[in-house]
Amino acid sequence: MKIETSSRLHLSLIDLNGSEGRVDGGIGITLKNPSLIMTCNETSSETKILYDDKLDFNTHINDCNYKILDACTRMNEYLGVNKSYTFHIEQIYSFHQGLGLGTQLALSTARLVAKLNNIELSTYELAEIVQRGGTSGIGVHSFDKGGLIIDGGHKRSVKKNFLPSSVSKVAPPPLLARYDFPEEWNIILATPNRIPGASGDKEVNIFQEYTPIAMNDVEKISYLTLMKLMPAVVEKDIVSFGEAVNQIQTLGFKKIERNLQSNKITDIIKYMDNNGIPAVGMSSFGPTCFGITDTNVNSMKKDLIDMMGEKSKVWITKGKNQGSIIKK
Repeated sequence: MKIETSSRLHLSLIDLNGSEGRVDGGIGITLKNPSLIMTCNETSSETKILYDDKLDFNTHINDCNYKILDACTRMNEYLGVNKSYTFHIEQIYSFHQGLGLGTQLALSTARLVAKLNNIELSTYELAEIVQRGGTSGIGVHSFDKGGLIIDGGHKRSVKKNFLPSSVSKVAPPPLLARYDFPEEWNIILATPNRIPGASGDKEVNIFQEYTPIAMNDVEKISYLTLMKLMPAVVEKDIVSFGEAVNQIQTLGFKKIERNLQSNKITDIIKYMDNNGIPAVGMSSFGPTCFGITDTNVNSMKKDLIDMMGEKSKVWITKGKNQGSIIKK
């Protein structure tokens, strides 16, 4: 059994004020690349996790093993079985880069285990079992449907504190809107080496220190999302889309995420902006920066690598308008 799923951009959280009875909410885009491909087979021995020889993933193996084993254990407990599996990672990208690997890995593991046990569960049910989507629902809904995603956050009666997904155990938020991302638009991703995004205790501390967000920022993000970003995707208006994204990146919690970054992140985003990319920004807590345009961006690749340094990564990709794919 094999599954393929993709990374995502997280453009912004919407409401970290909460005074109107909901918190969180997210805006994101499913990406074609980088992607995760893994297989799973039932085995009579202990559960094993294998990695393709071509992968340069040694620094992330412990994180990856933990995510898979945790999700596998939760699924076995939910299904009432005591089975072992061999997981084989054929293709993968890095943790803590702002591309959402943790959610994709947990959900992929859950889906494979469910399929091998001949059980059909929705993506939402899988996410509840493996405890993903406790803040943003972008990764969960991207796994399920792909495209550009807007989620509705959580009721304050259910989620009382401002917390990142890694430590929030509430159910995933509802999907409010999902649109096909224009096939004509190109997305360039730039991930500098040795600048990890915030995670763990550091991420929790940032949420606790900088929330709640001012309500006027929440109102502006909501307005820009509803009345500029969403219509621009429907009408394939890259100029209006870029204006919306660029404004949202300067507001609310996204402004804080950006302000906590090194000058290198600012330089990457300025470079893209100066070279005419309409929508530029940083995904999640970074460090991955993105540019979205309807023009060719291949010529920018070498300049970005030179700017970021050795072992940095640049992808040129597009939006992905379908969810995960499973094959026997």
